[in-house]
Amino acid sequence: MRETWFLEDLAADSTRLTHRILTWPCRIGRDPAGDLVIDAHTVSRRHAELALDADGKLWLTDLGSSNGTRVNGETIQGRVPVAAGDVVHFGQIDFRLGVDSTTRLVATAADDDRTQIVSAGQALAERFVRKEPELLELMRGQGLSAAAQPIVDAQGGTVWAYELLGRCTHPGLPSSPMQLFVLAAKLKRAAELSEAFRAYGVRALAPRLSGQKVFVNTHPSETFAGDFFAALKALKDVDGAPELVVEVHETAAENVAAMRELAAGLADIDVPFAYDDFGAGQSRLQELVKVPPHFVKFDMGLIRGLDQAPAATQDMVRGLVRGVIGLGSVPLAEGVETEGEAAICRDMGFQLIQGYLTGRPRPVGEI
Repeated sequence: MRETWFLEDLAADSTRLTHRILTWPCRIGRDPAGDLVIDAHTVSRRHAELALDADGKLWLTDLGSSNGTRVNGETIQGRVPVAAGDVVHFGQIDFRLGVDSTTRLVATAADDDRTQIVSAGQALAERFVRKEPELLELMRGQGLSAAAQPIVDAQGGTVWAYELLGRCTHPGLPSSPMQLFVLAAKLKRAAELSEAFRAYGVRALAPRLSGQKVFVNTHPSETFAGDFFAALKALKDVDGAPELVVEVHETAAENVAAMRELAAGLADIDVPFAYDDFGAGQSRLQELVKVPPHFVKFDMGLIRGLDQAPAATQDMVRGLVRGVIGLGSVPLAEGVETEGEAAICRDMGFQLIQGYLTGRPRPVGEI
């Protein structure tokens, strides 16, 4: 029995609809005699064709259309294989391919198997993001993983804390967290992804680092959300949970009023916080003075090769460290990779060090 293929569409109210492919091959275009009729001027009369081969493999062919056929953003020439989850553009109109749908189907007249779609827009549609189903699976727990990197005392070298780092083992997704957050941002779900990584990691570390300090990352889109504190409180209440330190990106410090609210909310649940990536952008001590954090993590861009840097650069970093200490905050050097970098960081007054020199990230199962 053949699988049921469909093209997924979005209605004006964002309802997801599926257009069943009822005949093979499926002819797509403005031609009223076609199998999928798209009434849009960027779609050619005979634009493209979907066909199944004897092995059940799906193929998409551009029929010499004027404005092209794209698969996942790439213009195709002739016949190419396609699969469930691929985003296809016919001219400026986009769909996502699927198979064995459980969502609502578009009804067709009993005496006509053709479906007609009328488009009001002219710009290239970007309503679908490839790998969305896989990302949703990840946020539900499938393929979530985590690593932890030690943060050590600058003078004694003993492990003082760990930073929790999100990881992905989902076979359908990139392993790089940065790429995953780019994908999540397109779907406006970066905050959900951040929370999923954090929740998984804290629960995985709980039986291994009970009572140990663990720095956890946040995404700028979630730190000022109302349910952020409730989610953190729930993690603090996990049996054997480590002591959490919330990392807030340095750019958030620009909004002093919001940062004051964030600091107050974290204080209410007894969670200290750190400014992350200090020195990476428009870092200004003025904002640190107004809402002093418990920790300031100096960006690795300031630390790399610091022992070989010009005297003026070293003096600048030394002054920043003194300013942070003067606020009552703990300065932490990120990205330390050499003994020379570690030595000058200690000399400058950094109290904590993190980097490959003192420990690479390790899977939580090895902690």
